[in-house]
Amino acid sequence: MKHITIVGGGLVGSLLAVFMAKRGHTVHVFERRPDPRKTDVYAGRSINLVVSHRGWTALRAAGVEEAVQRIVVPVYARMTHDRDGKLTRLPYSIDERAIHSVSRGELNKVLLTEAEKLPNVTLHFDHRCTGVDLDTATCSFHDEVEGDNIAVRADVVLGADGAPSAVRQEMMKGRFNFSQSFIEHDYKEVAFPPNPDGTPQMDPNCLHIWPRRQFMMMGLANTDGGFTGTLFMPHEGEYSFGTIKDEQDLMRFFQAHFKDAIPMLPDLAEQYFRNPQSNLAIIRCAPWTHKDKVALVGDSAHAIVPFYGEGMNSGYEDCKVLNDLLNEHGDDDWGTVLDAYGKARKPNGDAIADLSLRNFVEMRDLVADPRFILRKKIEGRLQQRHPDKWLPLYSQVKFSDIPYVDAWNEGLRHDRIMEEVLAMPGVEERWDSEEVERKALELL
Repeated sequence: MKHITIVGGGLVGSLLAVFMAKRGHTVHVFERRPDPRKTDVYAGRSINLVVSHRGWTALRAAGVEEAVQRIVVPVYARMTHDRDGKLTRLPYSIDERAIHSVSRGELNKVLLTEAEKLPNVTLHFDHRCTGVDLDTATCSFHDEVEGDNIAVRADVVLGADGAPSAVRQEMMKGRFNFSQSFIEHDYKEVAFPPNPDGTPQMDPNCLHIWPRRQFMMMGLANTDGGFTGTLFMPHEGEYSFGTIKDEQDLMRFFQAHFKDAIPMLPDLAEQYFRNPQSNLAIIRCAPWTHKDKVALVGDSAHAIVPFYGEGMNSGYEDCKVLNDLLNEHGDDDWGTVLDAYGKARKPNGDAIADLSLRNFVEMRDLVADPRFILRKKIEGRLQQRHPDKWLPLYSQVKFSDIPYVDAWNEGLRHDRIMEEVLAMPGVEERWDSEEVERKALELL
């Protein structure tokens, strides 16, 4: 069995520790932040997560599914809020399948606790990675509390240290391709408290979206009856964070665009000016591995924007694929395993990045578009009547194990088909006719 260093004790690193320890390896996890179970490291800067099919598959494989199920809220549909407060419910699937909302902080706490239960896992907090010798799998860390510098040699280093990954920074010194693209939008947390009696102010089983084309707000339920809300706006420009200078600007903006949210946010101004404004970036890189010694997992390899809710799920799928490859090739052949892991996951990391950008446009612009709603109706009918021939893109991503890259290509094919279907004369009135159905099937 191997000595494994995991750099990063966040959502992916903590699950990775469980997987590796249950294989019998000795695992040391080093996290630069304090223990989130003792201090709120996520305060004011969280976007709630959703656990989808891929995430549950990995959690089940690691044996921690039951522990996570206790902290999630099922979400069956999008609920859009227009400027007048009118609500429109759009189910995620015809059979009302759910994704599951979960607090980032609560999930991290649960998984760290599950990892710590295993006798061959040791957690080290407040340890910042300052360097990695890739060829010897030796990591250098600075203890932020004691001030000490230590070197830790292992057989394998797994970099799960997120978008600013120190492990990836070391790999970039060699033959390594890297790109980082910031989108124009930043985000800020605006949390909705529960009612005084603890009940939720909105339907907890929906993802609430206020789509406004250039910007949007969304909210996902927590188990305490509150919602973690997130405001997404351009960094600068006419409708942007840069135009809101004081409380008067803020209230004027919300009165014009999110009027129905104001009564649900009694401390809106205090929250808005207290919580940090954070940016969003997409990271692509290659290779993800170095010999039989080092691999990147999760955001360190493929940070994406959060608009498909698949960042965590894709990271968890990385963990499961790595574990499956160890089952296939054995725990002594890490060279073969890591090479296969990189080749399997890199195309899918790129695809989910593209899919996430696509879904941002959908959430921000299209969910309030009558033509988009019509397309969803037609697709839902096709899926209901011909489930073997038509699986909507969203269902491929959220409710299946279909590789992201295959879902992306199929989604592009669906776009071409639906363009022709929606161009049919009078399709708005006869969207559920056999003629429309026949046209779609002919194009498949």
